[in-house]
Amino acid sequence: MTHTALHLRSTFRPGTIALASLVGIALAWSAVGPVRAQGASAPVPTATVGVKQAAAASYLDGVIQPVKQSTVSAQASGRIASFLVKAGDKVRAGQLIATIDDREAAVGQQRSQAQMDQAEADLRNAKAHFERTRDLQTKGFISRAALDTADAQLKSAQAQRDQANAATRQTSLAQSYTRVTAPFDGWVLQTDAQAGDLAVPGKALAVIYAPLPLRAVVQVPASRSSQLGQAADVQVQAGDADTGPWVTPTSKSLIPSSDPVSQTIEWRLDLPAAQSTGWVPGQQVRVRLGTPKGADRTALAVPEQAIVRRGELTAVYVQVGPQFSLRAVRLGEKLGAEGTVVLAGLKSGDVVALDPVRAAQPATR
Repeated sequence: MTHTALHLRSTFRPGTIALASLVGIALAWSAVGPVRAQGASAPVPTATVGVKQAAAASYLDGVIQPVKQSTVSAQASGRIASFLVKAGDKVRAGQLIATIDDREAAVGQQRSQAQMDQAEADLRNAKAHFERTRDLQTKGFISRAALDTADAQLKSAQAQRDQANAATRQTSLAQSYTRVTAPFDGWVLQTDAQAGDLAVPGKALAVIYAPLPLRAVVQVPASRSSQLGQAADVQVQAGDADTGPWVTPTSKSLIPSSDPVSQTIEWRLDLPAAQSTGWVPGQQVRVRLGTPKGADRTALAVPEQAIVRRGELTAVYVQVGPQFSLRAVRLGEKLGAEGTVVLAGLKSGDVVALDPVRAAQPATR
């Protein structure tokens, strides 16, 4: 063995060879994927929710109600023979909704008609008898008392005929109550019965409403009722808070009574038909109350890029410890570069993620 061979053997020890291999692998890995190695530890950008200067306005929640709505009830007793509509059906005024077993009413009408026929026959007989008696009394064959008796019998027969006629109309009306019809053009909101159920007078069968006009109903806390009179501009919005149009009511009315349980006052806002087309009863709306000029106010605001919209859900990712938690919020008007007003769900000082996609990942810190 030469001197050179001994030097090489002493230089490349086993540990030195392993270290050289690891260095080579690391260099090769960094050459293949430097972006993956650096991106794993990048933090999620955040912002702190704070108080901003907002427009002088306040917001209330409301619900859409039809101005014209009717609860169709039964006016006759009996078994429901057929029920011809369901929720969501469009109906016309006078359209048949349900029929009630009318066999008893039909028998009553036949009996009344028979009494009417008998009363008509008695009246004809009494009238003929009166005319004969009058002719005989004129010729002097009978006394005046006999004529008075015939006249009384005629009037009694007329009264019996009128009574039988009234009974006939009553039974006919009672039979008509076995056919339940729509009171006006509209839509069936809900049904409260079905074929085979027992109908009694006053029992609700269906609720029908006219699609237009509509109104927004707001339950205002009694402590804030004085603000309604000071509102300079009142508008109603339905649908998306960002793109939904604001509609100005045609009239406003305040119900002069307070609910004893919730201590709220009902406020009704009639909506223009042209601008509320497509809105449906039960739909939630927002009502904006503009206050007089100069009445500045402050409100919490969140950056627009932090807001997550998934269908009907509006939320933000709030930092909770080392991770982020999704929290639903209710938003108000936009303040431009200042962000969007938060009506509920956040408080001053909360930290929200400005990159919701990365904040949604489980391993995000």
